[in-house]
Amino acid sequence: MSDPDDVQEKWAELLENMNDAVARSVEQNMQASAVFTESWADAVEDGIPEEEDLVDGIEGYNSAYEVWMDAAEQMLDRTTAAAEGEDVAATELRDIWLQSANEAFKEVMGTSAFAAANGQLVRAMMDLREQADEVSEDTMAQLGLPTGSDIEEVGERLVELERRQHRVETKLDRILEELE
Repeated sequence: MSDPDDVQEKWAELLENMNDAVARSVEQNMQASAVFTESWADAVEDGIPEEEDLVDGIEGYNSAYEVWMDAAEQMLDRTTAAAEGEDVAATELRDIWLQSANEAFKEVMGTSAFAAANGQLVRAMMDLREQADEVSEDTMAQLGLPTGSDIEEVGERLVELERRQHRVETKLDRILEELE
């Protein structure tokens, strides 16, 4: 028969490991939530969204918060069940957080505020790309290398020359037919 002290020690170690895993998971999810909230705030920083979008965004964030709180409650229930001797797999605990993260992000990403912020982000990225293209063009020109604009211009001229050549050939063919 097992020594009761060994069983208690193993049980304490199991609970400690589970508590550590839950604590790390909660901390990581809270950090992810904070990063998400921060990036969302940065995205809308440039322009205050319309009142309707703002209300929708707040409602989405509140719904996401409720999802997180439900997940925390589920984790507490499952951890308590494990402490009472029920066989609770670590994957079950992980799945609670993964499913909750998916649901929470859906709640926020489905809002018009998120769509508006995403639109602002895309616009800002396109502006940044345009600026990078301009810098690249200027740098290439200063180095005496052909730029994208130069190559496009050469291509357009080449197409025009081919059209002219085709017209000249057509006229020459008509002239040769008349001479025969």
